[in-house]
Amino acid sequence: MDLDEVEACIEETIPDAEATVTHARGPEDEDHLAATVVSPAFEGESLVDRHQRVHDALGERLTRDIHALEIETYTPTERDDAA
Repeated sequence: MDLDEVEACIEETIPDAEATVTHARGPEDEDHLAATVVSPAFEGESLVDRHQRVHDALGERLTRDIHALEIETYTPTERDDAA
């Protein structure tokens, strides 16, 4: 699955999300992806709830097209504090 497609699925589903998706093990391994998602919608949510939102955004693609997905989630404030 194209990285831009994965980003678009996440950004279309999670309000005001900014998603960055890369190949977790390098470009030769297209089935293992890493996603960093920043959204104010994550405010007050647990890590499990945030990750579930990302999983829900990808739906069947997560089991059909993506073998593994590493997920990092942040609110805009958390991202700014980490920088």
